[in-house]
Amino acid sequence: MIPRNEHPNPNFKRADYIILNGEWDFEFDFGNSGEERNLFAVDSKFSKKINVPFCPESELSGINYKDFIPAVWYKRTVEISKDQLNGKAFIVFGAVDFHSKVYVNGKLAGEHFGGYTTFRIDATKFLKEGENVITVYAEDDTRDYHQARGKQSELFYSHGCDYTRTTGIWQTVYMEFCPESYIKNVKYYPNIADGTVTITADLCGSGDFSAKAFWDGKEVGSKAVKTYGQTATLTLDLAEKHLWEVGKGGLYELTLTFGDDVVTSFFGLREVKLTDNAIEINGEPVFQRLILDQGFYPDGIYTAPTKEALKNDIILSMKTGFNGARLHQKVFEPLFLHYCDELGYIVWGEHGNWGLDWSKFDSIRYFLLEIEEEIERDFNHPALIGWCPYNETWDIDGRKQDDDSLRVVYRTVKAMDKTRPCIDTSGNFHVETDIFDIHDYEQDYHIFKENYDKLFKENFLYDRFPEKQQWKGEPVFMSEYGGIRIELKDPAENDHKKAWGYGNAATSYEEFYERYAGLTDALLDNPRMIGFCYTQLTDVEQELNGIYYYDRSEKFDSDVLYKINSRKAAIEK
Repeated sequence: MIPRNEHPNPNFKRADYIILNGEWDFEFDFGNSGEERNLFAVDSKFSKKINVPFCPESELSGINYKDFIPAVWYKRTVEISKDQLNGKAFIVFGAVDFHSKVYVNGKLAGEHFGGYTTFRIDATKFLKEGENVITVYAEDDTRDYHQARGKQSELFYSHGCDYTRTTGIWQTVYMEFCPESYIKNVKYYPNIADGTVTITADLCGSGDFSAKAFWDGKEVGSKAVKTYGQTATLTLDLAEKHLWEVGKGGLYELTLTFGDDVVTSFFGLREVKLTDNAIEINGEPVFQRLILDQGFYPDGIYTAPTKEALKNDIILSMKTGFNGARLHQKVFEPLFLHYCDELGYIVWGEHGNWGLDWSKFDSIRYFLLEIEEEIERDFNHPALIGWCPYNETWDIDGRKQDDDSLRVVYRTVKAMDKTRPCIDTSGNFHVETDIFDIHDYEQDYHIFKENYDKLFKENFLYDRFPEKQQWKGEPVFMSEYGGIRIELKDPAENDHKKAWGYGNAATSYEEFYERYAGLTDALLDNPRMIGFCYTQLTDVEQELNGIYYYDRSEKFDSDVLYKINSRKAAIEK
């Protein structure tokens, strides 16, 4: 059975595709010598098998190798028909960590830098009718300061809030076939007042561009335009206006046509506006009741074992009263974002910036390119309400962050997407930002409340780093708090993996609920706070501050948490 056999991106789907997950030949390349040894050759022999899209560090891959892996090779054959060669043929990789080279029938077809974003290789001229050999090389050095690693441990063992590494292919690989003239990319700009959506399309080739919108299977809008260049813009008037809603979702289906190319997609009638005191969605203030979601799994590490597991994480979160998540230190796959769209679950898009040396400007060499790819790919998701490229840019061995590198990244994000707010670096140290967010793991809820009550009583923002950043009156968001560690189940640690969390561990359910409620109430009742994000959804390896265990089993009474989280916030009254 092919694992993760569903199409990985419902928001941009063609009818003719082949999922390439499943068994591939596999080889370690500990000496980075594979290219010299011609491992890309069609007749090269590999000694192992791996289950794609799971990384070799994971159990589900069938490899389960935990030590550092400098480079790896993958190889498989695929049958291509004569008809599929009539137009363009692309090999699409959901994500490969970090530097990848793709060979088709022994020839280099393309390469990519970056471990988190989707990339496409035009394989048209390298393919032939019948059997074809695809070979992939992936080089990964988590200790290179140009490489964003996120929460992957830079040490042999997992430790603190750093976990098992991911090397090579870790998202779905598929082939996609389309005509010579095709749609490269689209962006949607909904207008809730007019009940319209404007579509801009990047095109390759020639032909007329058209769009049809459907609601619950019924056509509610249609328009076509002639194209004379490589772009097209049209506005659909929607016969029925259904707003996308937090907690409910609501998606229109789209059929996009350019000549003979047909793409199906979705959009939500949703607009985001940042005011002085709230994030408004479709004109209504929404208090962000977010959970920190790191997207790790015991058996797949970075990769969910099934599509159901992806959706289940959202359901578990909503069950306990959260309306969204910070997708933390990782670029989540498009299918997860689609489920967020369907369920009305708001999220912030982030990137795994840890591992970069942000004291050096050249650390953004690959990072900036990946940020651009992430925005380009995920722009159309209504559930995505903001961007946050960096997290906790601490001083590194006494070296301060290079403010210009953060400023360049922030301005790039804003240039590419003017429809959403952007936080330059979550927690610290802010340079140029739309929202001033804070991380505070104070465990005494009386002190916690007193500190942030000053925001509305005295217009004073309590900040642990006043010498390094300055609040300029931006809206305030508590984007990490709590992280209450509790040890009510044997975590089965070993000497190298100590149980970790913030503050003193709660020793009983009663103590946990009291602390959780006290901290959360302080934020809900603050009329100058636009949201919170609790750390975190699940335990991850040695970090034991999840509201669920790592295997997603119940840790607390979800009804109790739901009651605490879901009551009206001050900005919603």
